[in-house]
Formats: sequence, structure tokens, C-alpha cells
Amino acid sequence: MSIQWKGVMPAVTTKFTADDKLDFRMFEVNLQAQLEAGVEGIILGGTLGEASTLLEDERRELVKNTVSLVNNQVPVIMNIAEQTTRAAILAANKAEQDGAKGLMMLPPMRYKASDFETVTYFSEVAKNTSLPIMIYNNPVDYKIEVTLDMFEELLKFDNIQAVKESTRDISNVTRMINRFGDRLKILSGVDTLALESLLMGSDGWVSGLVCAFPKETVAIYKLAKAGRIDEALKIYRWFLPLLELDINSFLVQNIKLAEVATGIGTEYVRAPRLPLQGAEREKVLDIIAKSLASRPTLPDYKNLEQYVG
Repeated sequence: MSIQWKGVMPAVTTKFTADDKLDFRMFEVNLQAQLEAGVEGIILGGTLGEASTLLEDERRELVKNTVSLVNNQVPVIMNIAEQTTRAAILAANKAEQDGAKGLMMLPPMRYKASDFETVTYFSEVAKNTSLPIMIYNNPVDYKIEVTLDMFEELLKFDNIQAVKESTRDISNVTRMINRFGDRLKILSGVDTLALESLLMGSDGWVSGLVCAFPKETVAIYKLAKAGRIDEALKIYRWFLPLLELDINSFLVQNIKLAEVATGIGTEYVRAPRLPLQGAEREKVLDIIAKSLASRPTLPDYKNLEQYVG
């Protein structure tokens, strides 16, 4: 299965049971909601997936089970966030063996690599896997920016195909299109800038709040691509208070609370994360409750024609 690098691709949460085991029963509930809404890929093991807390055998089990549950309806993409080049290559190889169809890759963790070191890191992984790769470019959170000049070097590898664009600079979408055309697919990685990025030409949206609100997320994408901007904007304006829960240090707890509210998740997180407490919890619950009370009626977004003009 080839990856088109377009549409909405949820960075799904990892579901846990009350006794801290992987919860594939609830994971399947959420996954089916994503597929029914019309997502075009499933991304595992990102920040929302609490990847840093997962044991290696749990990561592999997560990939294998997701591949089985998805059953070739959409590609399964595994995130790679490692401290060494060797570990990144091993993780990529295991993901491929376990049935993943693509990789999302962060720069080296912990060590602030130079431009040359970062390009070499990505290049070495690309040489050692046949899977297509999406580079996760998030200098705000991970302190390393993949510049356009660095992408120029990286795009020599056919399997480096896309970027999760999270620089928070909307004009970067235009810079990339001007320089690379269709060679580099662009997916917005910041929920609160997603519609703006799509209107500037992004091909897709790697979303967080889609975990709780899959239909609304896909509807915004489809409407924007169909040129029905006013309708997309109306939903997006309703969605924004929820989307802001993603740009927060408690994003995992926030989004899991939203999943509970929409009936497709649980609140269980893995320590050192703990469920929200006190005033912070009440604030998030209030945002969710107000949004649910005014939840919009969606158009038949699955049957829209792509806008050409």
C-alpha cells in the first residue's frame, strides 16, 4: 500500500486499562470511529501516543494489532523518536517487519544535533528502510529545525516524501511549495493552524483533537479542499477552543478527557503522567462541555468534489 500523504491522519492516543496494560478493546472503538469518519492514515507512537512510556514489546504489539484492525483500509505509520541513529534504524526495521507502511521521524532526541548531524541522521535511516518517511519538523518543542536547505539534501532520498509542518510559521508552507513543488508533501502538524495551512496549500493534517472529534476534523479538511471555505470556517471557529487543548503540556490528558466525553476513549494515562486534577481539570471539562452543547451539524462531507480553480 503506497501512502498518498494527504487528508487527515490522526496521531492516535495509546489506550491503557486501569491496571496499566494496553487496552486494545477501547483502542479498536476509537480506531473504528476514525475509519468511519474518513481518515487517510493512522499514526502510532507520537507524543499523544505516550511513546516515551511504552516498552519495546508494547510498541511492536501496538503496530501489529493496529495493522490487523485496520486491515489495509488505510496505511499505518509508526513514529520514530530515538536518541541514537542505530536505535532509529532498528526501530524503523522493526516497524517494517510488523506491518507498518510508513514512518514519521523526529530529529535525534535529547542531543541538539547540528544541521549536518540532523541530515545525516535522517539520511542513514532512509538508506536502511524501504518505508516512506515523513519528517516531523517541530523546532518549538524539539529545538531542531529542518530548514529548506536541509530538505534539499534529504529529498535526494526517494523515500523521504513528506513533512509534518509544525514550525508555527504559516508562510513556511508557501516557501516549501515554491521550492519543492509536489516533491515534498506538506501536512499541518499544529491543530490551531490547520485550516490556515490547508488554505495555503497543505496536503493534509496530522491532528490531535481528531482522536475525540474525527468527523468534525475530516469535515473541515474536505470542505477546505472543496473550496467551501465559509462552511469549513464555521466548524473551525466552533472547534478552536478544543483545538487549543492540543497546544498545552497536558495535551495527552486533555485529549483523553475529550475522548471520554465523546465515548471513544478512557482517561487512563501512564505515569509519570497522571489524570488532571483540581482547577485545571474543571477548566478542561468546561471547555469540552460547552463545545458539546453547541456541536455543529455537519454537511455530507464525504461526497464533496475537490475544488479546482
